[in-house]
Amino acid sequence: MKRSPLKRKTPLKAKAPMKRSSRPKATPIRQSANGQPCQVRVPFICNGDSSTTVLAHLNGAGLALKAHDHEAAYACSACHEWLDGGYVKTHSRAERDLYHLEGVINTQRLLVEQGYKFVKVAA
Repeated sequence: MKRSPLKRKTPLKAKAPMKRSSRPKATPIRQSANGQPCQVRVPFICNGDSSTTVLAHLNGAGLALKAHDHEAAYACSACHEWLDGGYVKTHSRAERDLYHLEGVINTQRLLVEQGYKFVKVAA
């Protein structure tokens, strides 16, 4: 039995597709991670290579969203990979969160020393 295709009574409105950035925003705080020492420092994981340091955001901002830059830690490539899921083989999520939050606190201290200011503006 052959079926006929469904037909719409009214045509769909043409909408421009959402533009997606091909790369993440290079904010000043994200750029400040270059060359900084890792602040997460997971024992037996951290490679200590400051040339691979990036800003590792906390989880929990929502579906497909990142936390704000002030809620992130300087992490070497090995620690960042571990934070993104490598921890499940060796540690609990609570332990992972503890390492990450310690790194966030240390990173915030470094950012304040570098002259960054965190101001929350009322909407």
